[in-house]
Amino acid sequence: MNAYAPFVPHALASDGLVIGAIVVCEIAFWAFLALGLLARYALRARRLGAVLLLCVPLTDLALVAFSVADLRSGGTAGATHGLAAVYLGVSIGFGPEIVRRADAWSAHRAGSGPAPAKPPESGPERTRYEWRLWRRCVTACAVAAALTLLMSVVAAPGARASGLWNLVAQFALVTVVWLAVGPLRYRHRAIRDRKRV
Repeated sequence: MNAYAPFVPHALASDGLVIGAIVVCEIAFWAFLALGLLARYALRARRLGAVLLLCVPLTDLALVAFSVADLRSGGTAGATHGLAAVYLGVSIGFGPEIVRRADAWSAHRAGSGPAPAKPPESGPERTRYEWRLWRRCVTACAVAAALTLLMSVVAAPGARASGLWNLVAQFALVTVVWLAVGPLRYRHRAIRDRKRV
């Protein structure tokens, strides 16, 4: 008989609930973003738009609160909780840029702003752009690691939290690969182009 058999139904239910919470938060993120921009530009209700846009990061906090509550109530610390941490890290690292770009695009479409700037194609400007993106990725990875540590600490006593770290380790690997194919590659190109001139 499997020693973990009594815990399997709760573990499966817990994983399903966390995945469901991630899906709900992702939908809420985009819904609040779209409604906030719609209120700000189509309805000209700037205050309502600001309140709705403020709800965008609150959806992420709700996901963290849900994940921590699930772990405290005996949920098995695993990949789904790690995914919640990575989701929040990505949202914190890249969310402000997504909101800023969506706001600039909406302002342009509504006729109250210039066309959003496109990323530079080459040169030192492109290298600086790539470094900014990579720093966002590092921020996302650091937030995910910090939240994973928090979840490891608050997990119910006796819970094995090693499964939490697998996804964060993979995210760290993505961050290292991004460094190589992003900023370092464009830096190398910029140096090579400078030598040709």
